[in-house]
Amino acid sequence: MTGALSDVRILDLTQYEAGTSATQALAWLGADVVKIEPPSGEPGRRLGFPGPGDSTYFLTLNNSKRSLTLDLKQDRARELFLEMLPKFDVVAENFTLGTMEKFGLGYDVLKAAHPPIIYCTVKGFGTFGPWAQAKSFDMVAQATGGAMALTGNEGSLPLKPGPTLGDTGTGVQAAIGILAALWQRQRDGVGQQVEVSMQDAVTNYTRVPMTRREQSGDPVPRYGSSDGAPTGLFPCKPGGPNDYVYVVVANGRMMQGLLTAIGRDDLITPRGGDPVATDDLRAAIEQWTSQRTKTEAMDELARCGVPSGPVLDSGDLYESEQLQARDMLVDMDHPERGPMRLFGCPIRLSESPARVERAPLLSEHTESVLKEELGLTSDEVASLKEQGIV
Repeated sequence: MTGALSDVRILDLTQYEAGTSATQALAWLGADVVKIEPPSGEPGRRLGFPGPGDSTYFLTLNNSKRSLTLDLKQDRARELFLEMLPKFDVVAENFTLGTMEKFGLGYDVLKAAHPPIIYCTVKGFGTFGPWAQAKSFDMVAQATGGAMALTGNEGSLPLKPGPTLGDTGTGVQAAIGILAALWQRQRDGVGQQVEVSMQDAVTNYTRVPMTRREQSGDPVPRYGSSDGAPTGLFPCKPGGPNDYVYVVVANGRMMQGLLTAIGRDDLITPRGGDPVATDDLRAAIEQWTSQRTKTEAMDELARCGVPSGPVLDSGDLYESEQLQARDMLVDMDHPERGPMRLFGCPIRLSESPARVERAPLLSEHTESVLKEELGLTSDEVASLKEQGIV
């Protein structure tokens, strides 16, 4: 079975994470993504990894793509790019504002060369607005999008949430935009520019907690990981830093299930009776959870219809039976790094399973892409390499 997007072709100029995660999602779903890098390689290949070969960061964000090197600072490289353009559907980039224009490859140029092109640009603060020229990374986007102000306990400093909402969170929005533009082009025959700002994307993810301002006023306070017993985080054995289970009780039926699970039916209050004091309820729950592991607590609560989940750390996740059963853990052999386990695609299509293959080596597909797309010979590609063009 071919991939859902097997007829979609993307020239991927993204680097690091925000744009790269967008094109990766489309590659998982079958798109042919040709990652274009300078001959020295995308900087993410070396990020945070001291050993030989590409970083796990790069391998995590670029699997299922092909690698073509082009030094877009050189005229001949830009000519090659423009010659390939009509054979592709999408160009994606997340360079600093103005970089593509300096290359002579801004949207106006690409649209003139190939009007149906979908051009996706990811920027920290977009292409317009008073902050448009400012650079951004994930943590800057989380600060300016409201995520940090919401995270932490009352009285604590603002905290950056661990997940990269500013980067991969933006990539999700960009992928949606690309798919919408492709659908419209199929219907109306028009190409267009897709723009996603990292600040805009994070603001979108904070929109629900921000509604609490109607009750609290501004600023919306940080309230940590607990709404007050019975909903909240409870310690489990053996007492490690992540040995906790999170419990949610949203109605009376769940409350009854919780009290039954912990063997405290005596705390069930009759209709109209005084509720159990929060401190007493928390103490009863903690006494029960502290005698069980976090997964045992979840299993017993689930049987009683109580939503809960263990706090899974990196070691737990990479060995999770649930994630393995859902093909979210992918084992692959890398020619430089050897056997590796990476997270897979969270999107499941019944008729076209996601494609998760290893990330490409630098310039691994340069010769094959230039031969297939432009009809160049091996000697011509070798000459381009000697000149540092590819």
